[in-house]
Amino acid sequence: MEVFVEYLARIDNPQHRARTEEILDWVTKKFPNLMPKIAWNQPMFTDHGTFIIGFSVAKHHLAVAPEKAGINHFSDEIVQAGYDHSKELVRIQWDSPVDFSLLEKMIEFNILDKADCLTFWRK
Repeated sequence: MEVFVEYLARIDNPQHRARTEEILDWVTKKFPNLMPKIAWNQPMFTDHGTFIIGFSVAKHHLAVAPEKAGINHFSDEIVQAGYDHSKELVRIQWDSPVDFSLLEKMIEFNILDKADCLTFWRK
């Protein structure tokens, strides 16, 4: 989690900072084989050099980016969890609970789906 210390310190709202830290810490512990890093000024996790999932802080939500394939694969479950999404992002409102089981499924999907991926992003 040391890699995220500076990023977290820049989040002004203490509740937003705590929620973001909770999620990043959960991913780090649940998926210890993933590499935590900051890229494009955002926390993300990679596996063998390929992007698995990223996060960013916005005024009204935490954005979760599992790539378009992850959004498409879990679109129904994202909506069932009460989250809004675009083609590239899932928006978890700050006052909404985090569906960690859905987050786990998205990460596992990307790890398996990108096992043979040799690029950072899907082609």
